[in-house]
Amino acid sequence: MQRTLSAMAPASRHPFRQTLVLTRLDQARDRDDNDIKLFALAFSAFFICFYTFIA
Repeated sequence: MQRTLSAMAPASRHPFRQTLVLTRLDQARDRDDNDIKLFALAFSAFFICFYTFIA
């Protein structure tokens, strides 16, 4: 039985994986670096406050 809509990736040799449709993301994900910026801001603020109390 030939499946035309099955995944054609070489890793899909299992019969269940062969029944799945191979999909891909049409849109590229935007890199969200807000977490990194927030961490850098919080780390620097803590460092400045801590260093000020020591000095």
